[in-house]
Amino acid sequence: MPRFSAPFAAAVAEQIWDMKYRLKEADGTPVDLTVEDSWRRVARALAANEPDPAAREAEFLAALEGFRFLPAGRILSGAGTGRAVTLFNCFVMGTIPDSMEGIFQALKEAALTLQQGGGIGYDFSTIRPKGALVRSVAADASGPLSFMDVWDAMCRTIMSAGSRRGAMMAVMRCDHPDIEAFIAAKEDPARLRMFNLSVLVTDAFMEAVKADAPWELRFGGEVWRSLPARALWDRIMRSTYHFAEPGVIFIDRINAMNNLHYAETIAATNPCGEQPLPPYGACLLGSVNLAALVRAPFAAGAHIDGGELDALVRTAVRMMDNVVDVSRFPLPEQEAEAQAKRRIGLGVTGLADALLMTGLRYGSEEAAAQTGEWLHAISRAAYLASVGLAQERGAFPLFQAEGFLNSGNMRGMDEDIRALVREHGIRNALVTSIAPTGTISLYAGNVSSGIEPVFAWSYTRKVLQKDGTRSEEEVTDHALALWRAENGDAPLPGHFVTAQDLTPMEHLRMQAAAQRWVDSSISKTINCPADISFDDFRDVYLAAWDMGCKGCTTYRPNAVTGSVLTATTEGGEAPALFSDPLARPATLSGETYKIRWPGSEHALYITINDILIEDRRRPFEVFINSKNMEHFAWTVALTRMISAVFRRGGDISFVVEELKAVFDPRGGAWIEGRYIPSILAAIGGVIERHLIAIGFIAGEGLGLKSDPGAGLAAGVPQSSCPACGAFDLRMIEGCLTCAACGFSKCG
Repeated sequence: MPRFSAPFAAAVAEQIWDMKYRLKEADGTPVDLTVEDSWRRVARALAANEPDPAAREAEFLAALEGFRFLPAGRILSGAGTGRAVTLFNCFVMGTIPDSMEGIFQALKEAALTLQQGGGIGYDFSTIRPKGALVRSVAADASGPLSFMDVWDAMCRTIMSAGSRRGAMMAVMRCDHPDIEAFIAAKEDPARLRMFNLSVLVTDAFMEAVKADAPWELRFGGEVWRSLPARALWDRIMRSTYHFAEPGVIFIDRINAMNNLHYAETIAATNPCGEQPLPPYGACLLGSVNLAALVRAPFAAGAHIDGGELDALVRTAVRMMDNVVDVSRFPLPEQEAEAQAKRRIGLGVTGLADALLMTGLRYGSEEAAAQTGEWLHAISRAAYLASVGLAQERGAFPLFQAEGFLNSGNMRGMDEDIRALVREHGIRNALVTSIAPTGTISLYAGNVSSGIEPVFAWSYTRKVLQKDGTRSEEEVTDHALALWRAENGDAPLPGHFVTAQDLTPMEHLRMQAAAQRWVDSSISKTINCPADISFDDFRDVYLAAWDMGCKGCTTYRPNAVTGSVLTATTEGGEAPALFSDPLARPATLSGETYKIRWPGSEHALYITINDILIEDRRRPFEVFINSKNMEHFAWTVALTRMISAVFRRGGDISFVVEELKAVFDPRGGAWIEGRYIPSILAAIGGVIERHLIAIGFIAGEGLGLKSDPGAGLAAGVPQSSCPACGAFDLRMIEGCLTCAACGFSKCG
């Protein structure tokens, strides 16, 4: 007997439902006894305002059953709970005024949004460049990057207070005078870790790159300086090649293709890039599970039934339109934007699995053509459903027929739909978007995520059991599991490919095929091999521009982004991860450091002892002592935990990184001319200095993962998951994701 209950296909899917989407009382007592109860709760909440709630509830429940329609996690976890939460995923904040008062008002708004778990995007191009005169105080401006550091610290503080993890996107125009500093910002491994960064690339800049023309950097109508456009483009490309950021957003194309081009200007996106939004813009997300719709999988006649897909999409659009009215919002400006335009972001997941079931190789021309057909069908059904809702409920408030029909995506829409929109209007200004779906795809039985290829056929994941123990469960791709059920251990057909089997251009072909029928944008990572040449890597971005994409995000394994690396010693060997903790010798040598924390009566004394392994010192244990008994319990706990990590071996630099990232909500302190955000960060700094002194890491802020001696070691991840410690981090849809526990970090 399996340890999981129907309709779940795996224990891990049931665990995700239990941990993330199941309604429970404050004390943990389940309210939803089964996943069907969760579906019914969501269906009832979204049908509450319908003229016939019971009938619509039944329709909505049928769409949710079998994981055919997957509302985004915020809807699954929040709808019908009575809790003051937002059901929206994506927010772009208001334009940042170029004044101290305006900047910190914007910071406050960001904090309120992050507190509710929303992912936010910001355009920092509106802040005057570093060195510009501030006449009111007769001083030079510190520039936008200095304020991005403030945002970064705020996000860390919100997280340290126990709130849901928020993600942030920062963008800057390619003609801002500080653009080169922006491009290089995350070459410092300790800086702006709460942000994704992207450059807003204009049509004029791309033309200048192709023509090898000069490019002016300007602010406030004033030209600051000029440089070759290709030189700036290469700066972007080299940073992305070596450090995985910044991404590239083709902002003029986004505005030109926006259905609301007549009513708004977009200058930023949400953290994963699938939602370009105006100031205070908000959007909710949901996905049609294509893998659940394939009939006769792997047979000669395998297909998706067009009628079933059409009906499911129409129901999904109605459900999502209802979400606009039942959701709460962190800010009134966000609610006003959502109501005025009624954006929804209906996308897909399970595309790669659906292609496998129908005999198509992901990345092939045939697969791209089939993807285009499916996305076209979804787009038609979604637009027709929204027109129907306009007939029933009225068009979105800012609808203007001619402006809408002559804007963006609508210019290329099918003529019959254009005619209906002209006659009846449309309920939702934009309807389609393809978002990251990692968690909901796993919840749906580990179908392939979004429009991404299958990343791995199977992997082992730790699953928390009801008795508190953890078991290891093999998680298998949904399509492979179906194929194995019929074919046993027979060799896989040739069209079974994973992300690692594809060329960058095959990835890009699929993104471009999907983009044609998506009116917002797409979250897609183009995986590049570690040994791709710089020229070939740069060509991927140029091809993305030529193929009509709205942006481009790549992932090339490297020493900064948690790739398959180990840090080599001078002798060429990697620090070992010991299968059993090291035993303590009778005597050890070490150093003792003193910290005098401002405002504290007694100093902290930190002793770090080292062990000698093959003539090299590595930390073995740490002790923290103080006469201040207030610190006794947590210092003992901290020293025991850190010492346990030290004794397991491997890369222990994450200890430094985690401690230095802790921000005390009550404020930090200035020590020796530097601001230290917490006493724990000060302890992290001491451990870091010790590691530098014994030659374990190269220098301050450089943990093992950026040690210039780092080298490739196939199959051995260098960085461990900060949530569970597993060495199984992967880049999926722009987010660093742990395959063992599901932890995800976008940025």
